[in-house]
Amino acid sequence: MDSSPYFRPVFPDLAGKVALVTGAFGGLGRHFALTLAGAGCSVALAGRRGADGEPLLEEIRAAGGTGCVVKLDVRDAASVSDAFTQAREALGTVEIVINSAGIATTEAALATTEADWASVIDTNLSGAWRVAQRAARHMREAGRQGSIVNIASILGLRVAQQVPAYTAAKAGLIHLTRSLALEWARHGIRVNALAPGYFETGINRAYFETESGQAMIRRIPQRRLGHPSQLDGALMLLASDAGSYITGAVLPVDGGHLVGSL
Repeated sequence: MDSSPYFRPVFPDLAGKVALVTGAFGGLGRHFALTLAGAGCSVALAGRRGADGEPLLEEIRAAGGTGCVVKLDVRDAASVSDAFTQAREALGTVEIVINSAGIATTEAALATTEADWASVIDTNLSGAWRVAQRAARHMREAGRQGSIVNIASILGLRVAQQVPAYTAAKAGLIHLTRSLALEWARHGIRVNALAPGYFETGINRAYFETESGQAMIRRIPQRRLGHPSQLDGALMLLASDAGSYITGAVLPVDGGHLVGSL
């Protein structure tokens, strides 16, 4: 019975792998880092302010996990390259990358400045490209296969007002995911996108308590926000060998928001 392929852990291959998570010091990135560490990955916690990652690293180590903190600014190609070098020296070859660094500005299209537009596009789209390209080079140099998971959004598939740069960046990230998946499949490097809907975090909690926030929740078919833990299954599927035949996919986790009626 134990030898049957139907009686085994779903994600056993994650134990011992090295993962790098961008935007790991807060929000969903922090949750993704903890999830992978809990699954047995050694996790390189990447972000612009290295000191901000130390408490998270201590939490991972206290729970019996392993990891390191690497300073990474996705807007700077040299910083991205250095981060992968640091991760390799500390933990080994990175085989899993979670591209979750991102920012947003909320303002009408007519009020959006050149600087705000450029900042969002450079972080959310160009930054994800820099990380993915360096990750693929890093894996090929080591003769390894791997998985890149880009954190997109349902706003890359549908649109909302007041976030023109964010929606454009996430739509671009989804198409970039598909393009890279097509090109890198021959190298055994899978590229997929996770598209969360509305999830409660410390950043948005106050908004969702307002009247307009409550109205938005009512438009979600399940009539509730997501909890970060409800992304775990999708994340580990795309990161692990359980999803080894999945590439170029965009997986929404949104309580049915995308199929909501007009």
